Amino acid sequence: SLADRIGPDRLTTNDVAKEVGVTQAAIFRHFPTKAGLWSAVGEAIAARMAEAWQQAVDANDQPQDRLRALITAQLRQIEATPALPSIVHSRELNADNAALRTCFRGVLMQFQAHLVASLDGMARSGLLAAQVPPRDAAMLLISLVQGIAIRWSLGARDFPMLPEGMRLLEVQMSLFACRGAAS
Repeated sequence: SLADRIGPDRLTTNDVAKEVGVTQAAIFRHFPTKAGLWSAVGEAIAARMAEAWQQAVDANDQPQDRLRALITAQLRQIEATPALPSIVHSRELNADNAALRTCFRGVLMQFQAHLVASLDGMARSGLLAAQVPPRDAAMLLISLVQGIAIRWSLGARDFPMLPEGMRLLEVQMSLFACRGAAS
């Protein structure tokens, strides 16, 4: 919430201290550096996303349903944490914090792996055209989510992200599909 209001690159430890009602010194007792604080934030974000993705995977037997549930989970994570795209893509935060950069790279790879697994399942079921490599399709879906998140953020959140994301996902799914295959 604070990163959303102020911006992750402008956020200071003093801002954090005021928000949680402690002194700046108290913040540094828990996190020796600002980079350490951001690393902890990254780990918390990663854990929430991983949990949401695992729930999506566990709740859906069919690969196309898992894929839709994964995209839904990711869009909901962004809606619940509007600063998420700014934090993940902050050049300033990531350039100066190797641990945070590594954390976010790992999160992206985990999401990609879930998508690829679902797309592989769709390919085995005949729901994905043979000329559509699952890894490439996963990257297109990640780009779809990122594009929606950027549009949503820059557009002052003036459209409902989940319905827009699912509408565009269905367009993308139809482009991935084998002719005559039901999705």
